[in-house]
Amino acid sequence: MNKNAEHTEQLISLYGGSTPVRSRWTYRASEPFTVTAAFQTDRDRWVEWIFARDLLVAGLIGPTGEGDVRLSPEHTEGRASIILEIESPEGHALLEMEYEAVERFLTATAKLVPIGKESDFFDVDALIEEITNV
Repeated sequence: MNKNAEHTEQLISLYGGSTPVRSRWTYRASEPFTVTAAFQTDRDRWVEWIFARDLLVAGLIGPTGEGDVRLSPEHTEGRASIILEIESPEGHALLEMEYEAVERFLTATAKLVPIGKESDFFDVDALIEEITNV
């Protein structure tokens, strides 16, 4: 397994049910517990959120999350989606993502690091070195 392996995918989200938002989702085998979601703002800036991959997996099944990141599957008019709610002191956003797109992203991440096997790929020594070399 290549610890430098990475998967990045573009997902189009909907903000407020109508406005498309480009997002870039990244998973790195060297950081097996987390995913990074970057959202393009109207000022052409990218705002990043880092959260547990397990949270994204759980969001496919049912409502999950506390605090700044919450996910919930939704089925309306024969369409499946994932609702992502993110909150910070600077603002709040409710985004709708295509269920199948999120599922495809997670499948690709599981090819890099199987779900439930993250600790087998986590480099504790590298983390200790990073913390102590500050």
